Amino acid sequence: MGTIRKRTAKMAILILIVAMIAGCSGKGSGAEEQGGEQGKEVASGGEVGYPGKLTYWVTLNANASATMQDMNGIAAYQELEKTTGTKITFQHPPAGQEADAFNIMVSSGNLPDVIEYGWANVSGGPDKAISDGTIIRLNELIEEHAPNLTKVLNDTPEYRKLITTDDGNIYVFPFLRGDEYLLTFNGLIIRQDWLDQLKLEVPETIDEWYEVLKAIKTGDPNGNGKADEIPLLLDLDMTGINHAFVGAWGITTGFYQVDGQVKYGPIQPEFKSYLETMSKWYAEGLIDQDFAATDATLKDAKVTNSQVGAFSGYMGSSLGRYTELMKASNPDVKLAAAPNVVLKKGDMPILGQKDSAYNGFGAAITKANKNPAETVKWLDYKYGEKGHMLFNFGVEGVSYEKKDGYPTYTDEVMKNPDGLSITQALAKYNLASYSGPFVQDRRYIEQYSALPEQKAAIETWMKADNSRLMPVISPTAEESTRYASIMNDVNTYYEEMVNKFIMGVEPISGFDKFVETIQGMGIEEAVKIQQAALDRFNSR
Repeated sequence: MGTIRKRTAKMAILILIVAMIAGCSGKGSGAEEQGGEQGKEVASGGEVGYPGKLTYWVTLNANASATMQDMNGIAAYQELEKTTGTKITFQHPPAGQEADAFNIMVSSGNLPDVIEYGWANVSGGPDKAISDGTIIRLNELIEEHAPNLTKVLNDTPEYRKLITTDDGNIYVFPFLRGDEYLLTFNGLIIRQDWLDQLKLEVPETIDEWYEVLKAIKTGDPNGNGKADEIPLLLDLDMTGINHAFVGAWGITTGFYQVDGQVKYGPIQPEFKSYLETMSKWYAEGLIDQDFAATDATLKDAKVTNSQVGAFSGYMGSSLGRYTELMKASNPDVKLAAAPNVVLKKGDMPILGQKDSAYNGFGAAITKANKNPAETVKWLDYKYGEKGHMLFNFGVEGVSYEKKDGYPTYTDEVMKNPDGLSITQALAKYNLASYSGPFVQDRRYIEQYSALPEQKAAIETWMKADNSRLMPVISPTAEESTRYASIMNDVNTYYEEMVNKFIMGVEPISGFDKFVETIQGMGIEEAVKIQQAALDRFNSR
């Protein structure tokens, strides 16, 4: 019966998605209504106005969905409509079903005017999406009708390289992080108050971490007289993002590069050393014995109940949020960022977390759009000064005020009277706390990281070489299909075996067989695909 219920639920979701995207078809849409004479004017290269209506497919961020049904509830979009006169019908896929919804929408051919999505995850990449007739090439349209984005790309040529495909296509109005300070936002977090109590320094090396974790296990730092502390809550999903511990060996849990040569971390000898260390820590009770079954809700409970000594997390939703939640019951609590881990004291960390200035997210114009030039002009507004302020800070006098020229968030955002978190309050007014087609402003994060511990965390986590990180690359359509086939099997096997190695279910002596199995699944071919894509990226 459980299987039947799951199938029925999935079918209901698919029906809902199909029903939703049916409204995106050209018939009766604002895009079609804007055809005719304007379309002729565009063809002749004349000046264009803003579109009257647009259909716009985009995920509704969880912080926004807490207070609104669709993104028309965001003040920045309300102000944009007043300025441009363009009415937007937002199409939001069901939460957690974005990839399925996107694939069904594309295969159906019923497309909206604009799709905002993570294009790096699209099968075949954006070049295939262009050749398939899903989205359109934007190079010439941007040059002619998007002076604001053109200036951004001219001022920072690296942005142009990042948003241009291997075939030379610009396909998206990108989400760009406009400062190095915005690229690092997660890492290792430790209970500084526990370290102070135990008279210990923040650990930097693998050996120092071992000693600190042992002291947390035996020293009763939460003071309840019980040996119930969890020294380290190992979150493998987060570890793969910020390379916690594994980065000390100079490798990642996925693909990385050394002097332009692509490697796959889990089959390197260094990965065996990493597994040996984690397995030893687990066997000695230094790692949460239930780490593999701990979801976000359980993590929240363990951390806020003063059980966990160290964990991976984000600057805002972890370090900031946990600090505020725990202060009520324990005013002495203090969380701090720990440096990216090294093997040898004093070495520069090889790897930490650092995102790309462009991570593949942005707004593309579909083939169904009858007024692409007008849509380009509308999208370009966000890259000008007024649009930049609007989508980073919201409405002046409401969500921010200028203080000595600095756009300062008001108490409506920072101390919301309705009890909203900062991210939820921000989401009512702008897109700064997640993404969208605009350039993110450093001054947003300077205020979002309101606690001194948060500001210190960013500075601490930024200290890493990071030259081994892979850029956002684009496999060809043929490569993408083969790559997905290989990595689906590899990833499933990897996740199963890594947990077994760490928990001691599988002895470390089985590592060579683990490597042979992954090689047998075609990992070397996947490495070659990544290498070819990296070589094309470097030659752009």
